[in-house]
Amino acid sequence: MTHEITSDQAGLEVGRQRFLHPGPLRWLRALAWMILLFVLFSVVYAGAQAVANPMFKKGGHLLEVLEVLAICCAGFGLYAVVVKLAEGRWPEELNLRQMPAELAIGLVIGALMLSAAVGGLYLLGVYDISGPRPASVWGTIAMAIESGFMEELIMRAILLRLLMRAFGIWPALVVQAALFGALHLANPNATPVAAAAIAVEAGLMLAGFYLLTGRLWMSVGVHAAWNFTQGWVWGASVSGIPVTESWLVSKPKPGAPEFLSGGAFGPEASLPAMVVGTLVAILVLWMAWKQGNFKARPDVTT
Repeated sequence: MTHEITSDQAGLEVGRQRFLHPGPLRWLRALAWMILLFVLFSVVYAGAQAVANPMFKKGGHLLEVLEVLAICCAGFGLYAVVVKLAEGRWPEELNLRQMPAELAIGLVIGALMLSAAVGGLYLLGVYDISGPRPASVWGTIAMAIESGFMEELIMRAILLRLLMRAFGIWPALVVQAALFGALHLANPNATPVAAAAIAVEAGLMLAGFYLLTGRLWMSVGVHAAWNFTQGWVWGASVSGIPVTESWLVSKPKPGAPEFLSGGAFGPEASLPAMVVGTLVAILVLWMAWKQGNFKARPDVTT
């Protein structure tokens, strides 16, 4: 038995009712709603970071990881409620039925992608890898949870979705990717090259997984596993932040060209990570385009 997709089901759900109803200045309403949600959930994210970031450096404990997870779950629940109230819908982007499978697939993809990048650095002869060594895993798990869940909620479900509602897919893709990269300029050891790398290899790639599925879970999994594998498994700096607890230790060799190794910012600013992330971004964005998710779902007609 096949299920035919009707015209009002085709495309990505970006909001069509109540505050985002068709009519004059919808682009401006979408923009204002985006800014309000961005500020609100940045506060929630700051709460998760306040718990997770100290653990990232000290090791942490299981109970503290559960605290970070609880904050993130509360943030997702709050998002569902405010979207229901303001947009008249329960958000498809948080559909729980597909969560286990898509989250698991994302975790595997993220770990493989980052490992491929580090493997490339090692094969190019610009990285030293040593270990293993005993290390606490809880701090890195907490960091991966808060960055994976909250950054994807803010950057993809809020910024990308509502920019798409306001201006269409291409401006939305470019702006959210550029902003994602620019926000990393506040990190230690950040450079304009590192920000550009993050924008392309991660901003576009993670947006692609959201556009492909219409849900956040695969993007969350890829993002969280990328950070966890980078930090705890390989022991490399995560977006410029050095790790102290890791299974292995990976770092650039003295004198290695920064454009190849990523320098003090870590593998994310390296050429191998750019190649891996960009190739995956192109593939997943193409798949999303073929699926018809480069356009907003049509408005409801009565």
